[in-house]
Amino acid sequence: MTVTQSQNVVAAQKKGGDNRYKYNNIEIKKLFFDYSGLIPFFIFAAIFIGLPTGSVAVNAFRGNSNEWTFENLRVAFGDIYFSSLIGSIQLGFSSALTGAVMGLAISYGVAISGKKKLQRVVATASGVFANTGGVPLAFFFIAAIGNYGLVTIALQKIGIDIYSGNFTLFGFSGLVLVYLYFQIPLMVIVTYPAIEGIKNEWREAAVNLGATKSMYWRYIGIPILTPAFTGAFLLLFANAFAAYATANVLTSGTLPLLPIQIGSLVNGNVVADQTNVGMAMGLEMIIVVAVTMGGYIYLDRKTSRWRKR
Repeated sequence: MTVTQSQNVVAAQKKGGDNRYKYNNIEIKKLFFDYSGLIPFFIFAAIFIGLPTGSVAVNAFRGNSNEWTFENLRVAFGDIYFSSLIGSIQLGFSSALTGAVMGLAISYGVAISGKKKLQRVVATASGVFANTGGVPLAFFFIAAIGNYGLVTIALQKIGIDIYSGNFTLFGFSGLVLVYLYFQIPLMVIVTYPAIEGIKNEWREAAVNLGATKSMYWRYIGIPILTPAFTGAFLLLFANAFAAYATANVLTSGTLPLLPIQIGSLVNGNVVADQTNVGMAMGLEMIIVVAVTMGGYIYLDRKTSRWRKR
């Protein structure tokens, strides 16, 4: 190779390197502009989710003298406070299972109706109801079916007393009823796309192969909907498990629930110098919700595979 050829090769390599450098710069700038809209979200998540979560995790292992200890976790899992964890799990499971079954039935009925107007109305109403909660929801039910609520008094005039049995709005059964107000619509929002995604071609193919209606649902319909149903159930469970304001207003802190106990301990309303025990209980809640939401995300991805086909 002559000197001139060597110089040409070096120049070509340099030019190619410059082109790759320019290309990489363009790609980086494109990625930045494509995802720059997410920067406020990440800042918000870091400040209001990341930092508080880290603080809870650290203080759960700190004593009153700022020493490292497991005493807070021992107390949190002791007999006094462990019942609140069990109570929250029971409340979350009961409201999630009831809401999941009723929401799935509504989703299926709306999907097979074929009425676009009804589907739009249900979708809009579900979006509103699923995002209604907290203190206003509690007062709404107190005004409606409280001891002196409008519906309660109206039913008493026709000889129906909803409080004649074991039901009370201000106890476990009342909380389950109130939570269904937002659990059922949330279930509709999550499961309706999965039900609508079941293609008629699958049913027709099964019938052509000699399958009965029960066989179709046993071998095709139910296996397809099971991940979506299970994932939605986990989402509803986490939603009820971590709810605080509605339960606090209705029960006034008398029902042993984890969020209420955490609030009382952190605010010092129960025992002094027990703030870090509340942090340890908060860590329990974070772990339960994180595991639950991880399961939901996994099942949702599994469902989306066949939904895109």
